[in-house]
This record gives sequence, structure tokens and C-alpha cells, in this order.
Amino acid sequence: MFTGIISDLGGVKEIVKDGDTRFTFNSGYDMDGVAIGASIACCGCCLTVIEKGPGWFTVQASGETLSRTTLGSWTVGTPVNFERAMALGDELGGHIVSGHVDGVGEVLDITPEGESHRFRFQVPEDLKKYIAPKGSVAIDGVSLTVNEVKGAVFGVNIIPHTFDVTTFGSLRPGSKVNLEIDMLARYVARLMNPDG
Repeated sequence: MFTGIISDLGGVKEIVKDGDTRFTFNSGYDMDGVAIGASIACCGCCLTVIEKGPGWFTVQASGETLSRTTLGSWTVGTPVNFERAMALGDELGGHIVSGHVDGVGEVLDITPEGESHRFRFQVPEDLKKYIAPKGSVAIDGVSLTVNEVKGAVFGVNIIPHTFDVTTFGSLRPGSKVNLEIDMLARYVARLMNPDG
């Protein structure tokens, strides 16, 4: 489990395609404190550390993961948001995030708003019912509050700090992002329509 509070901004160092795909990332984490087998959310996708060294770690992604997330389009140099798994007693600064990506969205436009930026995203049709004004959503692993919703389009405000320390600073109209809907919304929808 994660909170959607990004604790490191790294990038893809190497990609090896051999059966599954292995990604090696540059990271600012002290890897002495990260165990082999630990979970790290990489742009919102929970992945397992299989190798590590000073300033880097490697994960393995299946074809399923590549097809349902943005990972399949990553290249060497792609910036990546990282969050270590939550430990009991940690501050829950965002919202409960599982690290299971529900779909891929697209940046429609980015508009300056004061010192912040308003981002608008197009979501897949099957996810739009889970996005609600003032609800939570994780975008590339970042916990955010939804400001506006119209059909399959929603908007969020990104403050300067978040813009500077996450991948939001590198997004452009047309960029693809990993989306995880709010866990509570998912279960409420299931309870309301158990046969759907």
C-alpha cells in the first residue's frame, strides 16, 4: 500500500527485454535500506525490486503490466515518480493507493492558474464513473484532489512544489499517464451494482 506522496524522482537507466521486461532506474534512495523483494511504486505501478546497487534498482514487468500502463512506452531517460511502500505508523499524507493501475489517461491541456497549473485529463470511458469532484485520484502515483469533472474529462490543480518534484513538470498535452481510481469509489460502485 502507498499514500500517493512521491518521495523520489528518478528515471529509466536501462531496459532489457528478455521474456519479461527489466527496468533499471536511477534513484536517490539509500538502497542499503531497500530489501530485495521490496515494493516500490513506479509512476503509480507497484513493482518488486529484484536487484539493487548504490543509486539504482531493477524491477521486472510482465507483458500484462506493459499493456495496461504507460510502462510499455518508456525509454531510457524517461522520468519516473517513486514511492516506497507504506509502513505501519507512517503519516498518511495523501490517500490509500494500492499501486494497481486501472487505466491510462491522456493530458488534454495545461493552463497556468496563479502560481499553479490546471491539468485536464481524458480518462477511459469505463473509468469516468469513478471520478468525482473533490474525490481522490492517483495520477502517475501522485495523490490528487479532483477539481472538476465533465463526462470523461477531469481537472486537477498542481501546485509549484508538486510540479517541480514529480513528473508533472515534464508532461505535455498528449502525454499518457497511469490512473488509479479511489479505492472507496471502486467498492461503492460494486456494492451499488453487484451484477455489473
